[in-house]
Amino acid sequence: MKTFYSHGKLLLTGEYVVLDGAIALAVPSIYGQSLDIEKGQDDVLKWTSIDENGVIWFEVEFTLVNQEITSPFKPSNEISDRLLQILNAAKQLNPDFLSEFMGYHITTTLGFPKNWGLGTSSTLISNVASWANIDAYALLEQTFGGSGYDIACAKATGSLTFQLYKNEVLNSNESYSKQLINAVDFNPSFKNHIYFVHLNQKQNSREGIKQYRENTSDLSSSIAKVNTITQNMIACESLSAFQKLVDDHEQLISEIIKETPIKTRLFNDFKGSIKSLGAWGGDFVMVAANDNPTAYFKSMGYNTILSYSEMVLASN
Repeated sequence: MKTFYSHGKLLLTGEYVVLDGAIALAVPSIYGQSLDIEKGQDDVLKWTSIDENGVIWFEVEFTLVNQEITSPFKPSNEISDRLLQILNAAKQLNPDFLSEFMGYHITTTLGFPKNWGLGTSSTLISNVASWANIDAYALLEQTFGGSGYDIACAKATGSLTFQLYKNEVLNSNESYSKQLINAVDFNPSFKNHIYFVHLNQKQNSREGIKQYRENTSDLSSSIAKVNTITQNMIACESLSAFQKLVDDHEQLISEIIKETPIKTRLFNDFKGSIKSLGAWGGDFVMVAANDNPTAYFKSMGYNTILSYSEMVLASN
């Protein structure tokens, strides 16, 4: 049996503007997803997805003939259609994919609840790309799209900065995006004052990006400010300075996407800083506070509160 594993992700700075070249700070999560490959019944690719509690949440069987995947045995649904798209895209990127066996049994196992927003899709893309021996960013581009910071986190061993930059295609007016990824030593001395709180409102990143695209114009000045915040956050040595950077970042993105920051909207009386992560409006927020905020958020009905060390993969 072959096994691949990818980490989940959190985007600490640069949400939305990372798509337009901002330098973003991202961290891989301790939680992730595994993919196991076993020889299966001939002419069948059986796929089983297991959640963090060991319960099967999705199962499908595809016809596999001459290394080509066709429709599932049962009526298709949105998940099976997406999975078929991913596998066929992988096959296009590597025609030798699926040549090892006549049949397969694939099992994916999540280490976190699907609604946490840590990267059920990105960890799957990363694992399938490893299995197919293809470029994960190319597979992402042909399937879900997005900046790709989550793909960078999937195989990372610690914190990183992620930036997209445009390369001009030779003898053409076209351009394509490349990823500039640098490992960084983001290990704040005050990390015991950083928490992640789940809002239990799963946010669709594609919808968030669509809204962002509709609301933006010239971003050069804003991107420069985000870049400065990112670099200062990495170098930050005090909780109070970190909180100021969080507040400045929230205000900046608020002005760009024309949405009210989450603290103003839901937690206006909270003594500390709160930052949306990724697409605004759902999943986790990052909290920086002098005192442990668990009692406050539980009193507000939010029961999933993780410390920095419980969430973030420590750099090797």
